[in-house]
Amino acid sequence: MKYVIVLGDGMADEPIEAAGGKTPLQLADKPVMDEMAKVSEQGIAYTVPSNLPAGSDVANLSMLGYDPQVYYSGRSPLEALSIGVDMKGTDIALRCNVVTVSEDEDYEDKTIIDHSAGEITSEEAAILIEAVRKELEDDEYKFYPGVSYRHLTIWDHGEVVELVPPHDVLGQKIGQYLPKQEKLKEMMEKSFDILNHHPINEARAEKGLNKANSIWFWGAGTKPALDDFKEKTGMNGAMVSAVDLLKGIAVGANMRNLDVEGANGGLDTNYHGKAMAAVEALLEKNDDFAYIHVEAPDEMGHQGSLENKIKAIEHLDKEVVKVVKEELEKAGEDFRILIGPDHPTPIAIRTHSKEPIPFMIYDSTKDYEGQEEYSEEAARETGIVISHAYDLMNRLLQK
Repeated sequence: MKYVIVLGDGMADEPIEAAGGKTPLQLADKPVMDEMAKVSEQGIAYTVPSNLPAGSDVANLSMLGYDPQVYYSGRSPLEALSIGVDMKGTDIALRCNVVTVSEDEDYEDKTIIDHSAGEITSEEAAILIEAVRKELEDDEYKFYPGVSYRHLTIWDHGEVVELVPPHDVLGQKIGQYLPKQEKLKEMMEKSFDILNHHPINEARAEKGLNKANSIWFWGAGTKPALDDFKEKTGMNGAMVSAVDLLKGIAVGANMRNLDVEGANGGLDTNYHGKAMAAVEALLEKNDDFAYIHVEAPDEMGHQGSLENKIKAIEHLDKEVVKVVKEELEKAGEDFRILIGPDHPTPIAIRTHSKEPIPFMIYDSTKDYEGQEEYSEEAARETGIVISHAYDLMNRLLQK
């Protein structure tokens, strides 16, 4: 038996009045998932405990079977593992986004326009982070480039300070959300002067693209310690993701990270390549389990784009779920697939919520009396409620 989780990050949503009271999952043309729903188990699961932030870090740990109350130590430390930064016990890791802010004169009066700087390329962002590093790095703070807008700062002998994610304050003046720690705030202010007229950003502006004209610190945390995935589950596991957070979780859990050319965390990511990387791992590399993480629905939710969120879900159905299912069937393998998001990213609020997620478990060897479609509504109608989503892994494995 082979096991797969297909994770559509932020895929769940709330009914949208302007769309006839439907969610993107209901509006999307997803024939494969809907056909599977007819013979699959559906339900809802709570991925984020009430006392923890509604982030992909907490929620993906849950979906991988790790209780975040035990294993969560912050988002950025997991990304540090992916980048290859060997944190000391006294280090604090910080997410260092490059964001788009308005050009109001006073920094505190600026507004966050785009938390991802137009999904800036990793190549452009690396040049900008290097410019920041040259001006701001010292013995206390070190800067490391990551993927797209997502980068890392290590604070030597730092502290876990309260910091606000930029996607939580889109369209708002930033003054009240800036760090209380003076040095962090000062570096963010200085970064605007370094970046706003950088040649990379001037070129982006000429093309009508958002500038990456400020850094934004958030997600502080300490060195993580995850249990080995194989020791925990008895399975060899592989991770397919474009983002450092998921790659870092895989490093911490001693799973294999599968790099896919063209996988970038955006709407135009290499969906098919991700699916085939997982299939190859399962059929040719002796892996028992694959976790296929697709960031695009979450990014489209943050952008507030209903049209593109629907497209992301349709790509997931056609180029990931269909491919994995058909390739495993063709190989004659028995398999179980869990499909779901890590958390909702509703279009209306453009950030994450703690609402439960709809999950679906398909077993190639069994016909379950299921629902007509895979959706939030269909999942709720079953009455199946998983209070702690980390229990879903055992449900997938039938333990």
